[in-house]
Amino acid sequence: MKKILFLVVLLSLILTACKTEKIDQGNRKSDLEFTVIDEDDAPQEIINMIENQKQEPFRFSYANGNDLYIVVGYGEQPTGGYSIQVKDLYVTENAIVIDTDLIGPSKEDLVTMALTYPRVIVKTEYIDKPVYYN
Repeated sequence: MKKILFLVVLLSLILTACKTEKIDQGNRKSDLEFTVIDEDDAPQEIINMIENQKQEPFRFSYANGNDLYIVVGYGEQPTGGYSIQVKDLYVTENAIVIDTDLIGPSKEDLVTMALTYPRVIVKTEYIDKPVYYN
């Protein structure tokens, strides 16, 4: 029963994330203040979804009371040393837009020689609009 419920929630998140709608990014209403949080501070539901999807790139949002969590993962990477930069987070008339970049290690960096799964969890105020990812 838990697996079925999880699959229904996961499918609804995927379908919501895949919705196509024209966003007027030039009609930026305001920037959103946000905090990048550690997984230890994230709701357990987010951790469970990350664990089930981490090997492939993923994007989803999760609302919890007054907070909105936006999660972006870049899938399996061959080494450590990767980071994710949140370049922008803002509101338009019809959406919340987040822009992130995966930054790989430089040739000079000493990195862990193990598979890693870079992801970022952004916490911001809840706004009842769909999230679009750049």
